[in-house]
Amino acid sequence: MKIGVMFGLAYGAGRPEFLDHLAVAVEERGIESVWVAEHVVLFDSYDSRYPYSPDGRAPVPADAGLLEPFVALSYLAARTTTVRLGTGICIVGQRNPVYTAKQVADLDVLSRGRVDFGVGVGWLREEYEALNVPWANRGLRTDDHLAVMRALWTDEVASYSGRYYELPPSRLYPKPVQTPHPPIHVGGGSDAALRRAARFGQGYNGMNITPEDLPGVLTRLDVELEKEGRSRDGFQISIAPAFGSFGPGLADRYRDLGVDRLIVPLAAFGPEDLDRALDALTAAGV
Repeated sequence: MKIGVMFGLAYGAGRPEFLDHLAVAVEERGIESVWVAEHVVLFDSYDSRYPYSPDGRAPVPADAGLLEPFVALSYLAARTTTVRLGTGICIVGQRNPVYTAKQVADLDVLSRGRVDFGVGVGWLREEYEALNVPWANRGLRTDDHLAVMRALWTDEVASYSGRYYELPPSRLYPKPVQTPHPPIHVGGGSDAALRRAARFGQGYNGMNITPEDLPGVLTRLDVELEKEGRSRDGFQISIAPAFGSFGPGLADRYRDLGVDRLIVPLAAFGPEDLDRALDALTAAGV
């Protein structure tokens, strides 16, 4: 099984010395991938409900200082050679799809084909509003944006006409190194997210899904894939277990259920913290 790490909770991750250390530490330990979360702005108070904690509050304070994912991953690309570089997740519905397609393609070129594009619709309405992007219909807008990006990556001259985006005949170069484009891993637990994964994805990213609940989610995903004439053959299943839950034997349980990759959320306040977290991960059976 592949093991990745996610640093949405890494409070020191905004410092270059932390990323320098991270680049060496993950490759020395054989970590397969690094995933970077996205929030442009956070808030001291908000009405939105974070879907992955019992109290509906995100476990990241407003002043945590999350780096923009493509900036952080570009930095890491220059300091690594083998680890894959993932967005976990990119909030596609609140972004311009042409700029995002350009960032993904350029990162894939500069990393020599190591990008995994994790995508979702997001949960924080206040962030959409701060960006002056409508919260309503964000899922359908995400679908249009993904279609625009896919056209830009694969067509010599790309165009798209949808409900939420019109792209005139355009050329985006350089094209991604990976063909037909970097793998799209769709996150979320709703029926709409599973439909999106089946339609656009080369993988599914599940957050906080326990081994007990996973079979039901995969059954729902299989139904959506079948509607698209697809199956899980060649389709990657990645799961981010709940923060602090990773321990001996857990990777084996997920592997037996058909999971291809675990993305383990880690909290670290500096290089020493990071080493302890990664060593604990290794000791747990990675």
